[in-house]
Amino acid sequence: MFLRLLIQSLVRQRRRKTLAVLAVALGMAVVTAMTAIGLSVGDKMNQELRAYGANLVVTPQEDSLNVQLGGVSLAPAGHQSFLNEGDLARIKTQIFWKHNIVAYAPMLRGTVSVKGSAQPVPILGTYFAKQIALNQNETITTGVLKTHPWWKVSGEWPLDSSDSILVGARLAERLGAKAHDDLLLDSRAYRVAGILTTGSDEEDAIIAPLASVQKMLGRPGAVSTVMVSALTKPEDEFGRRDPKSMGPDMLERWNCSPYANTIAFQISQAIPGSRVEQIRRVTQNEGVLLNRITGLMLLVTITSLLAATMAVSSAMATALYERRREVGLMRTLGANNVTIAGLFACEVSLMALLGGGVGYAAGIMMAAKAGDILFGTSFGIPAVLLPAVLIVAWLVTIGGSIPAIRRALKIQPIQVLRGDTA
Repeated sequence: MFLRLLIQSLVRQRRRKTLAVLAVALGMAVVTAMTAIGLSVGDKMNQELRAYGANLVVTPQEDSLNVQLGGVSLAPAGHQSFLNEGDLARIKTQIFWKHNIVAYAPMLRGTVSVKGSAQPVPILGTYFAKQIALNQNETITTGVLKTHPWWKVSGEWPLDSSDSILVGARLAERLGAKAHDDLLLDSRAYRVAGILTTGSDEEDAIIAPLASVQKMLGRPGAVSTVMVSALTKPEDEFGRRDPKSMGPDMLERWNCSPYANTIAFQISQAIPGSRVEQIRRVTQNEGVLLNRITGLMLLVTITSLLAATMAVSSAMATALYERRREVGLMRTLGANNVTIAGLFACEVSLMALLGGGVGYAAGIMMAAKAGDILFGTSFGIPAVLLPAVLIVAWLVTIGGSIPAIRRALKIQPIQVLRGDTA
């Protein structure tokens, strides 16, 4: 009997119930899309923000020591510390978050005499797109093409194995140098592969393969700084804590989160004699932007759920008001509150499942479209999201129907049978 009443109840008032199902479906579509985007947007945005360059810088630890006596520095004149180029591959092999390292670019700075310039000219040695063998089966390509994507070259990029060089745009203008010219550095001719534009100090310098600069300066295997581009998560209070103040358990939990400080700490442990710092203007802005995007998506999700709940509440209130005679008749035939409430609860639960399923499918399509428009790729939809969406749809539908069901339970048979509207 109960099943027959449920089936007959579902086929009545199709228009109002369709509107309620559509309201639930719309709300669940937004929830599905926002959840799918929210689970992936951090990584997607982090990858996009890597276009703004490296977010960590590695320097020799000795360079950070500034011992003074009576206001006079005790460091030897002209003293400079270096990192060992051979240790840099540890960034991709010996830290927990090695797969979060997008690329790194070692730098060696010095000066060189250039024909046509009365003063020594700054020279910078680095990787352009150098292949590094991590082991027998894995090779990576790293260098400034990945860590400094805003560098623009008129001409061509030098090969890391060549003696070709780049000349900064302002320096090239002063020297009258052009791409494919030869330029004398320390009385040796080097081919100018291209003219470099960066909008920074590199435009007054010569940029060459690291091996060539090491040879010019007589510093084999030396590196003065390393720029690292890493995928990180926005910092919170826990992420900003000093690892030296943590116990073993807390340090392990801290190391298992890809904060910029965590990755910096692990790199400093992997590379002997190194000191790693964040480039704050990049890293902090990433966190602020991601937090704002997450907050906006949460606001949109909550608003859509409230709108769906109100729409269901309005539709069910009208539907149950129109069925007050049916409720009164059921009471006359001996139905109690549990039976009546159970009937309507089953009815709205089936509506919730239908609306949630339709909303989930629509949300997947919305998320895929948003991913294609924003990042040129789709967002992954975890399988656990479907039951979660159905549960949320049920809660929204039940929550919106409770006021109407409670009013239905207060209907007295005598009021309905004699025609009262209250």
